[in-house]
Amino acid sequence: MAINKNHEFEDLEGIKCAVVEKQVASERVSFLRELLESNGYRVMAVPSPPPKTVDPAAEPPADPTFTIGVTDVMFNATNAIFGRLLKTRSGRVVTRAYWLQQESVSDDTVPYYEKK
Repeated sequence: MAINKNHEFEDLEGIKCAVVEKQVASERVSFLRELLESNGYRVMAVPSPPPKTVDPAAEPPADPTFTIGVTDVMFNATNAIFGRLLKTRSGRVVTRAYWLQQESVSDDTVPYYEKK
């Protein structure tokens, strides 16, 4: 059980994992898998359970979503990003904008709080 919502744990395929993100699309899974594996983490991605709905006739979403976790239970995405612990394949520090896929190239020369 997590102390707070920023550091959750879950069993993914029978392996205890630190949850990185939940309810993400397959494109995001590919991006995060490549980034995290290049930083030495073992990544687990499993289909997310369907959302609980009150209306039983409601259709499930067309695109499946996934829960992503890493087997290193000490991993915390917020600490890794702001602690400058993650690197891109080209060796640049991963920024918040790069993590959120708002930028295609990680540029850490300007602090996130000064970007407009």
